[in-house]
Amino acid sequence: MSKDALRRRYEELSQWPLVLLALLFVASYAWGVLRPDLPHPLLVTLRVVTVVAWPVFLGDYVLRLALADHRWRFVRQNWVDGLAVLLPLLRPLRVLSLVRVARVLDRRLTTSLHGRVAAYVTLTASLVVFMASLAVYDAERGAPGASITSYGDAVWWALTTITTVGYGDEYPVTGDGRLVAVLLMVSGIALLGVVTAAVASWFVGRVAEAAQAQDDADDAALLVEVRELADEVRRLRAELADRDELGAQPLRTTGSG
Repeated sequence: MSKDALRRRYEELSQWPLVLLALLFVASYAWGVLRPDLPHPLLVTLRVVTVVAWPVFLGDYVLRLALADHRWRFVRQNWVDGLAVLLPLLRPLRVLSLVRVARVLDRRLTTSLHGRVAAYVTLTASLVVFMASLAVYDAERGAPGASITSYGDAVWWALTTITTVGYGDEYPVTGDGRLVAVLLMVSGIALLGVVTAAVASWFVGRVAEAAQAQDDADDAALLVEVRELADEVRRLRAELADRDELGAQPLRTTGSG
């Protein structure tokens, strides 16, 4: 069995345990951000969960890289995974921890291209907004001059940013918050491009289907006409053959007595 086959087998077996770990990481991070007044032992436990998850993701990435036949191709195709595990100390980049969740769920979605795009965009946008709002709220609360002072403000800011609206009523003032903003703006532009391409593809597909249906209808009508002409030619040939037979018969003469 080749290395790529082993890697695919490993990914198939490990994807759901890693998704559960990613969800546990997200839940621990979100709980700690939204409830900073929790008892200290519980907060420490949540932080331990978020710290322990990263070596697991790093080990998973390194193992998949080691099992790849073409390692540079693997790095290029999985650069987001690599970024998510190589920069664990930057709190804003914890948004990337949801990459594995989105990719696994993407493989479980409908096989229709447009259905996959719609479901994937909706899922990814929802997860990114959720994590980005947590990250910016964690970075901004308590900062001097901050306008994002509640999680509701953070969600509103994340929604206006990812949709590229940007009202400007809420904005980050810290370095971490602005890094989240950059990631969110890039994500919004990428998602907008995906949606635009999907809609264009849908229209092109519909036009192609209509043209194909019209071509099929024209071909069917032409086939009917050809069959009718062939029947007419056979009928005319039969009539000509009958006339030739009648013309070729010898005249009967009567002998004189």
